[in-house]
Amino acid sequence: MTRRWPTIRKLVTIATLGTVAAACSQTSSPSSSDTAPEVDPGLAHVHGLGVDPADGTLYAASHYGLFRIPATGPPERVTDRRQDTMGFTVLGPRHFLGSGHPDPRDDGPKHLGLIESTDAGQSWRSLSLTGKADFHALEAKHNQVYGHDSQSGQLMVTTDRQNWDPRARLALADFAVSPTNQDLLLATTQQGLTRSSDGGRTFTPIPNAPPLLLVDWPTADTLVGVDMDGNAYTSQDTGTTWSRQGQVHGKPEALIANGAKEVHVATETGIHTSHDGGRTFPNRRPLT
Repeated sequence: MTRRWPTIRKLVTIATLGTVAAACSQTSSPSSSDTAPEVDPGLAHVHGLGVDPADGTLYAASHYGLFRIPATGPPERVTDRRQDTMGFTVLGPRHFLGSGHPDPRDDGPKHLGLIESTDAGQSWRSLSLTGKADFHALEAKHNQVYGHDSQSGQLMVTTDRQNWDPRARLALADFAVSPTNQDLLLATTQQGLTRSSDGGRTFTPIPNAPPLLLVDWPTADTLVGVDMDGNAYTSQDTGTTWSRQGQVHGKPEALIANGAKEVHVATETGIHTSHDGGRTFPNRRPLT
């Protein structure tokens, strides 16, 4: 999933982050020539990452569409659609949820609300909040969907993907939900890492936590985080204390941990993978 400080899935100051987010909310401009061929921009501005449990494929949701990330070779566009998928999470085998903005060639509202694919991104359908919500962060756990709407700044939760319960309103870049407790969440904010024990209704700061930008909670006893400089951290006590691991070179844009050891981080130059819990990132797959 990616994340940005609001008006947020890349990053050093609030002004820089706002500029990046604004750029990602704009649709692509048509060519000044009616006869000029359209150029495919490819994979850029990664907003979210997810691993499909159907076959272990890594997916990257971006400003210009959804891409499969093979172990070797260039990224593969899933379809010719170029919707700006800001929020992205994998619900199950070939089952994805997303949000963001439509393909520039499509008519309709500029905010997608919550959308769903049950064929690994080949097609999408609207579920709720079309034209209203633009979720820049999504999590699906405990038969619930948690989303942070960039338009209202509201953390929201749904059990049926139709009706939403508003929780705290806060400026966050990313959040993670405990795999074992539906009410325990961490959120990264400009003021530091925060924790909620009431399902996201209130958050309190975690003293002495590193200044994380991205966070994921893959197993009950493992949290993974990355700061704005690409430093990777892990925690085994629900985020109270953190241990620095390795470093990813480049500005982080998205993070996903597939278990305690397999960590994927997207930067502006590639997707980096660690198989030792973030200590080393020897494998970089370029975006082009």
